[in-house]
Amino acid sequence: MNITNWQPFRDMDEMINRMVPALTRWRGESNGDSLEWAPMADISETDKEFLVRAELSGVKREDVKVTVEDGMLTLSGERKREHEDKSEKFHRLERYVGGFSRTFYLPESADLNSVHAESKDGTLTVHIPKLPSAAPKRIEVKVQ
Repeated sequence: MNITNWQPFRDMDEMINRMVPALTRWRGESNGDSLEWAPMADISETDKEFLVRAELSGVKREDVKVTVEDGMLTLSGERKREHEDKSEKFHRLERYVGGFSRTFYLPESADLNSVHAESKDGTLTVHIPKLPSAAPKRIEVKVQ
């Protein structure tokens, strides 16, 4: 009888690799080697603005589109496959390529006409300023 060392993470990795082709088809491949994916994003708020930071490593600035319409912010674009070196043999490809899109609802306090974005070090940062709000008034009501 042979004793086999159980390696749960290897077993999980193999299980996921068996499932990925089915998941890829379920999500809808756009062609044989790319599929639609969605970048990870962090959303935060300061006193003056809302910030959306999306992880877009390997996506060129000119391949990203940021739009604001009907109170929604949409980040879309495409990560293109790098030119392959025919002498290079790949063992695993885990970075998604192809089109992506993420949509976020914006709060009513967002100034939709002043949204701007910047891309640096693989992160797209979208700045959404807040509308100036009137200071709350205190009204004293006499009790009769």
